[in-house]
Amino acid sequence: MECQIEDNKAKCSCTYEPCSRKGKCCECIAYHLEYDELPACVFPPEVERTYDRSFAKFVEVFKAKGSRRS
Repeated sequence: MECQIEDNKAKCSCTYEPCSRKGKCCECIAYHLEYDELPACVFPPEVERTYDRSFAKFVEVFKAKGSRRS
């Protein structure tokens, strides 16, 4: 399967502009996992802009969202 870099870039929610991995999802995921983080695309926009890509932040955000559904 060939990487669709331009299509991926159009959907990429990362606001870090000098990022060399935009559109290269496999590289992005590998990079962030190496630093015990998740990529921007798994966070809501207001959280993504904080650049806190930690697993703890992910759990905090989605735990809070889940408790609002009840």
